[in-house]
Amino acid sequence: MSTELQPAALSASPAGTRLPREVWLLVVISFVIAVGYGIVAPALPAFARSFNVSVTAASIVISAFALMRLSFAPVSGKLVSTLGERPVYIAGITVVGLSTGACAFAADYWQLLVLRSLGGIGSTMFTVSAVALLIRLTPASLRGRSTSLWYSSFLLGSVCGPLFGGGLMAISLRAPFVVYAVALFVAAAVAWLLLRRSPVIGTAPAAAVLPVTVRQAWGHPAYRAALASNLANGWAVYGARVSLVPLFVVEVLHRPGSLAGVALSVFAAGTVSVLTFSGRLVDALGRRLPMLVGLTITGSATVWLGFTHGVPEFLAAALIAGAGTGLITPAQGATVADVVGSQARSGPVLAAVQMTADIGSIFGPIVTGLLVDHLSYPAAFCLTGGIVLLAAVVWLRAPETLPRKNRQPLPARKGALTR
Repeated sequence: MSTELQPAALSASPAGTRLPREVWLLVVISFVIAVGYGIVAPALPAFARSFNVSVTAASIVISAFALMRLSFAPVSGKLVSTLGERPVYIAGITVVGLSTGACAFAADYWQLLVLRSLGGIGSTMFTVSAVALLIRLTPASLRGRSTSLWYSSFLLGSVCGPLFGGGLMAISLRAPFVVYAVALFVAAAVAWLLLRRSPVIGTAPAAAVLPVTVRQAWGHPAYRAALASNLANGWAVYGARVSLVPLFVVEVLHRPGSLAGVALSVFAAGTVSVLTFSGRLVDALGRRLPMLVGLTITGSATVWLGFTHGVPEFLAAALIAGAGTGLITPAQGATVADVVGSQARSGPVLAAVQMTADIGSIFGPIVTGLLVDHLSYPAAFCLTGGIVLLAAVVWLRAPETLPRKNRQPLPARKGALTR
């Protein structure tokens, strides 16, 4: 089987050693969006409960956002291919800003549910278009670095956001929504101002750029491997870390719930610490080796989590699992970028990648919760780790997508890492 798409879809980007300024803009906006999401996250359940609804009803408000992201992803992909990345990116941020700002003035539970759901539409619009922009803007030899920076900014923002959100909740449950909306409007305005003059994305009409279909991408073994690992990663993050870890800490380790927050921070610390250099590794060594190592580490550490008996051992396993994710993220994003190429409209292809992670994040908590109820915590962690390791098996059959001629040498000096 051929491991390449049509040559036009895989046209190589020019080699370079510096990331375009537009990439740094996307990184900064990603951080702002993630901080705002983190600001709203702790306030949303309490705000929903303020309308005298059950805990289940409050949880539905959170799930509705994710379900809307999943259902609207194919439409977002088509919009990106038809209209171009920049307008969909700015429109997506604006939609989230409008829906979030309106949430602050919701008069009852049903208004909050509808408005928050609409935010999921904007969220998938700017996510798909942002990844498409990264692909078009970044040379093949720097895709690992740009992906690691983008995901690092989002992860750091997600960690910082709740710190600000807690303070705003002391003022009012509606205040976090207002602050996040204003931040999004500013981000959309900055993106419109600075991206409209980009020589790469500012003037080319959508019809002039060759589209890549999901069927074409599916024919590439590396794309199929990326879908498998993205599903596994979404399952592991939400099925094990977000849903299982807090319960495991309280019910198995018999520690206060506050330790769950520490454990999630340790996961994030492991990921961020590796992301600082894994992008360089992916651009120097290729995509396949870091992907295999990252999946193996994450899967094994996730299984280990279910058999830990003390806090130090548990936190060590969490740190290692997070570090494995730090290897996976840039390698996976760069692989998808290599498959579609920088000179192609790839909205539906990228939407399919996002959908696999969303599917994992939706079904992961449900399946692992059932396993805990009917079997045990170790069984739930073993299943989650096994899914990640199974994705590594799929990657064994995937080819390397970064040619040796496009690989960047590792920097000889520490200061060269960010330049």
